[in-house]
Amino acid sequence: MKQPPPARSILSGSAEGPVIVTGEALSFWGGVDPATGRVIDVHHPLNGVCLTGSILMMPSSRGSCTGSGVLLDLVLSGRAPAALVFSEPEDVLTLGALVASEMFGKPLPVLRLAPEMFSELARVKRARISSSAIEAEGLAIPVVPPATATLDLTDTDRAMLDGEKGVAAQQAMRIISAMAAQQGARSLVDVTQGHIDGCIYASPANLTFAERMAELGAKVAVPTTMNAISVDYANWQVQGVPPSFGDPAARLADAYVRMGCRPTFTCSPYLLDSAPQAGEAIAWAESNAVIFANTVLGARTAKHPDFLDLCIALTGRAPLSGVYLDEHRKALRIIEVELPERVDDAFWPLIGYLAGGAAPDRIPLLKGLAAARPSRDDLKALCAAFGTTSAAPMLHVAGVTPEADGTAADEADHAAITRADMAAAWSLLNEGPEEVELVAIGSPHASLAECRKLAEAFGGRERHPDVAVIVTAGREVIEEARREGTLARLEASGVQVLPDLCWCSISEPVFPTRTRAVMTNSGKYAHYGPGLSGRAVRFGSLADCVTAALRGRAPARLPDWLS
Repeated sequence: MKQPPPARSILSGSAEGPVIVTGEALSFWGGVDPATGRVIDVHHPLNGVCLTGSILMMPSSRGSCTGSGVLLDLVLSGRAPAALVFSEPEDVLTLGALVASEMFGKPLPVLRLAPEMFSELARVKRARISSSAIEAEGLAIPVVPPATATLDLTDTDRAMLDGEKGVAAQQAMRIISAMAAQQGARSLVDVTQGHIDGCIYASPANLTFAERMAELGAKVAVPTTMNAISVDYANWQVQGVPPSFGDPAARLADAYVRMGCRPTFTCSPYLLDSAPQAGEAIAWAESNAVIFANTVLGARTAKHPDFLDLCIALTGRAPLSGVYLDEHRKALRIIEVELPERVDDAFWPLIGYLAGGAAPDRIPLLKGLAAARPSRDDLKALCAAFGTTSAAPMLHVAGVTPEADGTAADEADHAAITRADMAAAWSLLNEGPEEVELVAIGSPHASLAECRKLAEAFGGRERHPDVAVIVTAGREVIEEARREGTLARLEASGVQVLPDLCWCSISEPVFPTRTRAVMTNSGKYAHYGPGLSGRAVRFGSLADCVTAALRGRAPARLPDWLS
């Protein structure tokens, strides 16, 4: 009898439970409620399913780097799956499980199966996992130990591992080394800067981790910016945010600042004066920023999970794997896009959303878009939406992005995005009612150019009295908008512009509690918004958002370029 291919133990441990299977990757952040362990992504096949105690099987994870923090919180609260089984490489949830084991003594087994055995195990109802085998209903799959690749470490790396640079740096280097081994890296690479995603208060686990590292004396070794946080830092108390949420959210931000991070509080670090150059090796977390950095700027960064982002910032070293290497930046799927005439700004997030679905596990090359001459803001929207439906850390756009020419691998396959696909996706993202009470702009954080366009679109007119309009943006963008008068123009139309937090972390009462339906121009928020806010969401162009703000109703039609 032929021996089945073994399962690779990524993180060891034992578990037993019911098998829950999905063929579609899932983002734990925005997709799983840490308070219940239930899937809340309304677009995912497992929506409504509780994952607690299960053997969760899926190809990989996708979406936000914050998924590692959500998993850690689930582990610490006893609501996590009993084990994770993947068929493809995966970093975000693996890192959360690694931190749970390394820092909190709570192991959660993570395994990887070859596709044929993944399919076999997916047929069973219940399974038992040990250090040597997966057993289920007559099926026995041997388990091989975790990879123990020998890293080519520098003297400084070894000094950190030996504790000569302090306990925090030692812990950070242990985690980096373990991740490097499971990624198959043979060495580490110097990075010039970091961007921290773990400063979002997605769960108490984020605060527990950060304060523990700060108490150990952690200090960043490279310039490090910070993502949007979960409150308007200076104003949350007067905004009515309850101290039970505002206090820990502010403490989390303070912990990272104590460790030497720059309090930029933006999910669009590529808009800062510190944005990296082409070819620069950096260590960013925050999925939209990672994809933009690789795709548009030509910089190099893996999609580092929360917690690993800080570890790399503390050491200045990252696993030399993935898209840090030339060979892993090639497109493995070529997607021909049918370009309608006279597209508007809603086209780009819609294409990003569809491209991610067409290439959920690999880097694509999009063809047919160059004639539309996308702006930086168009590409920002495309990259953010792509990251909601794909696990890939970048994409290429032929004739537009810097590494697109000659990037397709010889073995790349082909797909297409048609006008019919666009119409179907538009309908999927517009299932909410026509009447809206909130317009949400700034996911990712709005640029100065977007603020100007919004002010011009309002043209001095005031919003409908029953519709709130909120823009989230970085502090530097808001300050420049104030200096040039754009902020005053927006405020004269009844638009509220908020710093520090973004739509992916905003909560009541800053999120207006009376809202039943939201209008947004963000493909990312159109996807995550229903699960995060519990409200229906409508999607459209910036002009559509202004129309909804003025009339109280979202346009109930396909855009002109699709009709």
